[in-house]
Amino acid sequence: MKKCLSCAITGHRPTRFKWKYKENNNGCKRLKRRMQEQFALLYDYGVRRFYVGGALGVDMWAGEILLRMKEQSKYGDIELVVALPFEGHDTAWDDRSRNRLKFLINHSTLTVTVGTAAELPAVCYKRRNYYMVDHADCLLAVYDNERSIRSGTGQTVHYAESKGVPIILINPDTAVVSSASTIER
Repeated sequence: MKKCLSCAITGHRPTRFKWKYKENNNGCKRLKRRMQEQFALLYDYGVRRFYVGGALGVDMWAGEILLRMKEQSKYGDIELVVALPFEGHDTAWDDRSRNRLKFLINHSTLTVTVGTAAELPAVCYKRRNYYMVDHADCLLAVYDNERSIRSGTGQTVHYAESKGVPIILINPDTAVVSSASTIER
């Protein structure tokens, strides 16, 4: 198995979580801590480039965590790539959320837009998710395979599985990590 140098990140939007948009909730704080712990481990394994999809929820939280880590000299060489489905995908968001995304974009190493507003949004979201997996050596997913909900996160996890990409799963409700042993140092 190849060494992991880049990692795509996928996960649910806030509406999937018990706490919704209340990021001060203890469950949200626990999940963010677990994500940061996994990013630190991935960094120790050699990962320097992280891909996030520019969506509310896990994508936003991951990008913000990674930028905070990058401020520390130990993690100064982290690269954040924001992959957007199409320009203007955030037009229905509130101002605070749009400003958070703008901050991620302004501080990212690279921003990639994979589709156009003229295309069907669902096609662009799927293309964005596949782009991240296709450019990464591993996938970190905040995802619970036990729930039978259709989601872009599930689609991304299944695509990574089909490509043989190692996957780290963080349960969205318990923050328990599984499958981390599939990544080589």
